[in-house]
Amino acid sequence: MENPKVEVFTGNGKGKTTAAMGVAIQAAGKNLQVFILQFNKKGDYSEIKALKHLSEWIQIEQFGLGRFTWGKPESEDIQAAREGLKRAKEIIFSDQYDLVILDEANVAVKYGLIPEQELVNLVVNKPPRLNLLITGRYVSSKIVSLADSVTEFKVRKHYMEKGVPAREGIEF
Repeated sequence: MENPKVEVFTGNGKGKTTAAMGVAIQAAGKNLQVFILQFNKKGDYSEIKALKHLSEWIQIEQFGLGRFTWGKPESEDIQAAREGLKRAKEIIFSDQYDLVILDEANVAVKYGLIPEQELVNLVVNKPPRLNLLITGRYVSSKIVSLADSVTEFKVRKHYMEKGVPAREGIEF
């Protein structure tokens, strides 16, 4: 792959994971191999179901307990994230993928599920041919400084503020 990069999708707005899935689909359309690792998530979300149809190009694994961690995480949450980090290292250095997406890795760092330095090490030491995309709110200044591109998602207006519930197939 020509000119691989490190990209970050961050911010408080909706759509970071959705945008990352779009990048994965674009890569699959060019016959590139993609691995998506989701921290702090577990479940048969719509994107998981849809991406199963592209399993020739896109692999996805989840490392979470199906609950969002606010504040101090429980030991089980940390263990799941550390297993995800170990798997991320295996995948990144396997030389099997053109694009690796670490979904919600920034959140995992923020809440102490994985050490910031471990994520920094993955960015710094990734194989030169690999594209790496990291998503999640709370991106650290270290990751921002190392990334080639940082896109911030910002809410200007959202119908959920008026009490509209998440819509099946759109938000979940």
